[in-house]
Amino acid sequence: MSVMTARIVHTSISKPWKEVYDFASNPENIPRWASGLSEGLERDGEDWLTGGPLGTAHVRFSPPNDFGVIDHLVTMADGTQVHNALRVVPNGDGAEVMFTLLKLAAMSNEDFERDARWVTKDLQTLKNLIEGEEHGPKG
Repeated sequence: MSVMTARIVHTSISKPWKEVYDFASNPENIPRWASGLSEGLERDGEDWLTGGPLGTAHVRFSPPNDFGVIDHLVTMADGTQVHNALRVVPNGDGAEVMFTLLKLAAMSNEDFERDARWVTKDLQTLKNLIEGEEHGPKG
């Protein structure tokens, strides 16, 4: 297997990193800022289920941790698995949120660029929610 093209998509958030992590890592909050999971997540044992245009997907999140890791493995209805690496790290008094976007073998350059724009938009939504203090009681 060859190494895939990767891009780190990131944003700075002017809130303490732990506050950002606590909000962003809660699966109940993720549909509020991650548009790919906007249909919501339903608990299914250790996994979460979400619907979408390609059918039901299973999502398994990394366990809560003190390192800011919010990785999640998405298993599509056809069995395809996509590992999503998401991190929240301290950045001064705030946080840096970083998503590692990988260009899958069957993905065109245009699709890769579209996905990068999509992730950028989602991280901006997260930033707006947290900095606007609209994250409410689930945070």
